[in-house]
Amino acid sequence: MAPHDILLLMPDAGVAQLEAERAFSALLTVLTPILPATADVSHVGATSIPGCVTKGDLDVVIRVQAADFAAAEAALARRFRRNSGSIRTGDFSAFEAPDRVPQLGIQLTTIGGTFDIFHLFAEALRTDPDRLHRYNDLKRAFQGRPMDSYRSAKAAFIDETLRALSDDRSGRTPR
Repeated sequence: MAPHDILLLMPDAGVAQLEAERAFSALLTVLTPILPATADVSHVGATSIPGCVTKGDLDVVIRVQAADFAAAEAALARRFRRNSGSIRTGDFSAFEAPDRVPQLGIQLTTIGGTFDIFHLFAEALRTDPDRLHRYNDLKRAFQGRPMDSYRSAKAAFIDETLRALSDDRSGRTPR
């Protein structure tokens, strides 16, 4: 099994977060000229969340109006490699730069689209210490284990979080 197939957490999340913030600032200078002026570019990964355990990568979401999606996607495709392990739809596309330090993942989504969730999950972790604690526990439980297993557990955690947020907004009692 290759090292990138195993979850390896950074021993010092604080250092990883500083490095990711610097990389995000530099990335903005690349993205701003090629994206629509109305694009919302946010650092949303674990390195954007104080106290979150992290692999040390930089995850960015770019939210655009539906009318701007195709142009933004084309501009990103000229600069970054498509993430072949991710889905691609008419309102979502993923890109990566695994050779950058830190590694970079970019999610492009339309505002209000099916996959316009990354900022919601990050905000839930920032505002709910218990949820962040459970997320950190999940990550620690998968340290040194296969990424596929971790990603499945992470997806279930994200789904649970988004369902709870939806229930909170609608006034329903969580399941």
